[in-house]
Amino acid sequence: MKTHSTPRRAGTGFTITEVLVVIAILAVLVAIAVPLGRSAVARSHSAACISNLRQIGVGLEAYLQDHTQRMPEIEAGRKGKNEDKPVLETELASYLTNPEVFHCPADHECYEKSGCSYIWNSSQSGRHRLQLVFFGKEGDDPRIPLISDKEDWHPGDSGVNFLYADLSASSKVEFGTGQ
Repeated sequence: MKTHSTPRRAGTGFTITEVLVVIAILAVLVAIAVPLGRSAVARSHSAACISNLRQIGVGLEAYLQDHTQRMPEIEAGRKGKNEDKPVLETELASYLTNPEVFHCPADHECYEKSGCSYIWNSSQSGRHRLQLVFFGKEGDDPRIPLISDKEDWHPGDSGVNFLYADLSASSKVEFGTGQ
């Protein structure tokens, strides 16, 4: 049985110029893909955070039903998990099935320290749902913020997500002074 071997011809490999062109093209593609990937991850973190706030809103609604429509009497937040203060994550824990809703995926520090990525608008503590007051806005104004991110972790103008008095969650700043 004869085997045919093809003779190796000179010039069948890549030239250094061709290799450099391929490397340059790959570098350009990576330079385009990395920021797009980071942006997509940041948007997905923001969407997951808004979902968390909506779930906290569901827990808050259940709390309000059990407490004659009065907001919880809680502190804005705590510095460490060992502090014995009534805060969002302790008072609403029994109304939520998953404690991870208090963790914004874009938060890589606050949650580990304090147990919550969100801060409660303590000016609303103990108020009746229809008697909220915020910068001159009164009553049942749906644009009164109740809960927000502790930091500006998200892309966009404010970088912060909010849960409003109507229990809707948004990344848009939808409140201002009253009138």
